[in-house]
Amino acid sequence: MKIGVVVFPGSNCDHDAWYAASHNLGQQAEFVWHDAATLGDVDAVILPGGFAYGDYLRCGAIAKFSPVMNAVRKFAQDGGLVLGICNGFQILTEAGLLPGALVRNRGLKFICRELPLRIETVNSPFTSSGERGQVLRLPIAHGEGCYIADERTLDELEAEDRVALRYLDNANGSLRAIAGVLSKERNVMGLMPHPERAADPLMGSTDGLTILQSLVQAGAPVSR
Repeated sequence: MKIGVVVFPGSNCDHDAWYAASHNLGQQAEFVWHDAATLGDVDAVILPGGFAYGDYLRCGAIAKFSPVMNAVRKFAQDGGLVLGICNGFQILTEAGLLPGALVRNRGLKFICRELPLRIETVNSPFTSSGERGQVLRLPIAHGEGCYIADERTLDELEAEDRVALRYLDNANGSLRAIAGVLSKERNVMGLMPHPERAADPLMGSTDGLTILQSLVQAGAPVSR
């Protein structure tokens, strides 16, 4: 499987995602620069964490205009697997590939610590190797990770089983404690916690492999 890791100016978890994909999962991984017109022959895409374009306007608001995002949209529309982590989640919401938005944390402070979260569905390419109700401990590191959406959207996410992960310790104040959501087609997922930072025993946890291994197991090549 070949995994493309998109690099925006300001990305700072791109090498973490690349290392997790190539070393911890044993897959082929390559960086895709933000001004690339195509993704090449990748089978899945990761939008990593960081501060794309410095987050100077609003998290992900500038990155959605990067040339590579046209390719990401087309890839997703064709059924390709897209995983957005932290800033990548913010970019996916700004680009309209996922519903809702990420705003300032409750308390208006940056939070950097490990949190417990629960797998809410295994009916997705990103959680299928886990179990419903399974608790994962993953680190977060964000100032704007509070997930919001209108009540109709939240009800729709719940009814369609598209809440992938939910915080057990809702430190950032996300509505309904939502930590990760799926697109209608279920091939795009965004989450604020960092699975790539919990993918190696040296990091103290391998809970993130549940998500990353699910991605690999579901990653059959997509015709483009």
